[in-house]
Amino acid sequence: MPPKQTIRKEEWDRRLHEVQVTKDDLNRLIMDYLVIEGYKSAAEEFSQEADITPPVDFESIESRMNIREALQRGDIEDAITRVNDLNPEILDTNPALYFHLQQQKLIEYIRQGRIADALQFAQSELAPRGEESPEFLSELERTMALLAFESSATAPAGISELLSPGQRMKTAGEVNAAILESLSQGKEVKLVGLLKLLGWGEQLLEEKAEYPQMGV
Repeated sequence: MPPKQTIRKEEWDRRLHEVQVTKDDLNRLIMDYLVIEGYKSAAEEFSQEADITPPVDFESIESRMNIREALQRGDIEDAITRVNDLNPEILDTNPALYFHLQQQKLIEYIRQGRIADALQFAQSELAPRGEESPEFLSELERTMALLAFESSATAPAGISELLSPGQRMKTAGEVNAAILESLSQGKEVKLVGLLKLLGWGEQLLEEKAEYPQMGV
């Protein structure tokens, strides 16, 4: 293995200062974060202050947040209605997403103790979809396994987690990503992607060279 190259602090600082990051670049990163995370009011104010055009309509941000809130409180029917009002093609062209919404509705029936409704819903809505896909069938079986336990505390972790708030958030995240994709907007905050790239770059650099560490 060849010896690592040593980069002196003076050279490191010089190279850092040569990198130009414009104010417009920073403003677009901030706007991207506000839009994807759903901070409508902040995005509107920042758009005016920074004189930057948002990548999506502000009303679509509010619609996404209303859908997310409906899912996080377990109102799946309201969420589905709102998604269809926003763009009916989202669910029509994404069978996996629609299945996960229906799966979440089944979970809510079980959470509420509405066992008869859960069984009927599973048989009429989810079982036919399970026949179409081994993945869907596996998820349906895992969800129905909740009925075999008296409470989530007695169920295995892989099953009990379906009743956790995290499951609702996971479903909400899938819906949010699908809506953003339909708007031709990135599904992940660009700042997160940059941080991942930075981490990868630092790891690669450490393998090749000795260089001044940040904060050292």
